[in-house]
Amino acid sequence: MNSTRSRSTLLLAGFLAALGIGVGVGATSVALLSDDDGAVVSEVTVTDSEPTASSERLSIGAIYRNSVTGVVEIAAAGGGTFGGRQQAQGSGFVLDEEGHIVTNEHVVSGASTITVRFSDGSTRNAELVGTDRSTDLALIKVDAPASFLGPLQLGDSDEVAVGDGVVAMGSPFGLEGTITSGIVSALHRQIKAPNGFTITGTIQTDAAVNHGNSGGPLLDDQGRVIGVNAQIESESGGSDGVGFAIPSNTVRSVVTQLVETGEVEHAYLGVTLVELPEGVALSEVRDGGPADDAGLRGASGQRTENGRSVPTGGDVVVEFDGQEITTSAQLQTAVSARRPGDTVTITVLRGGDRESVEVTLGEQPENPRG
Repeated sequence: MNSTRSRSTLLLAGFLAALGIGVGVGATSVALLSDDDGAVVSEVTVTDSEPTASSERLSIGAIYRNSVTGVVEIAAAGGGTFGGRQQAQGSGFVLDEEGHIVTNEHVVSGASTITVRFSDGSTRNAELVGTDRSTDLALIKVDAPASFLGPLQLGDSDEVAVGDGVVAMGSPFGLEGTITSGIVSALHRQIKAPNGFTITGTIQTDAAVNHGNSGGPLLDDQGRVIGVNAQIESESGGSDGVGFAIPSNTVRSVVTQLVETGEVEHAYLGVTLVELPEGVALSEVRDGGPADDAGLRGASGQRTENGRSVPTGGDVVVEFDGQEITTSAQLQTAVSARRPGDTVTITVLRGGDRESVEVTLGEQPENPRG
């Protein structure tokens, strides 16, 4: 997909974010990284990060040599629900010796056939294990001998710090075996998922990523996967902007559920959020949603403050199960860590007083307005 084709847009972490019903649209173009060629585009053992004998940083060349057999190119043909495409090309990485491979949902969405190309040029057909549109992740599986597979380790994305060195690997523009380097530019960014929900906690990097890098790994300086490259933000839609990767701890959770059931459940509160100095205001509470059922109150009016409209008359969240809440991302992350059916205590400011409300979280609908 080039800069003139359809692309998703996103609102970076700012004063407005959505939990359960989506967010608005930012002013800068954000492109999903797969490349398209159409109308516009059992048990699994997750290889966790393990302590190494040495914590010395690896050279970029060493990371490449250690990881290249575990990075694959993915071609998905037929069907296609994202952007009306009929064919897409992206990247992925081998998760285990059983042949499970992680990629982006938007790479394989609606595909009738999925082909995996390994670093030695050989190809295998893959079957779809499951997808999660809310995190833009997918798990596929190939039947291939162990010699074809070079599983990569999943690192701990919670340990990643701004300034850490990283490399991105994949097949930008179909150029397999490409590696680029950079740093972690920022953490806890928010991007828009294919179904319109918000993906929280993503990793921002200046390592060059382009169309076709989708689903490929972002690795730390010891060659561990800390994220899955998913989107870029730039005025041109190219690598002159910044990239965003879905954190590895999200990958670990999603993959586990996909292997167990073939689908992923996400907790749902059903509100739209606006950050205020005193907390996170509920600008909207979805009718019939968990927050509405529990008696949480959305805004009844608005006022202009420093040139922007802010909600008035509704609840302002200040705590979630005892955790202080000061940003919308904190609340979104707290809800995401729960499962549908969990009961939580949300503390709000209501008319100047603090009140605690018990909320039983629901299951996220298929789209933000569902």
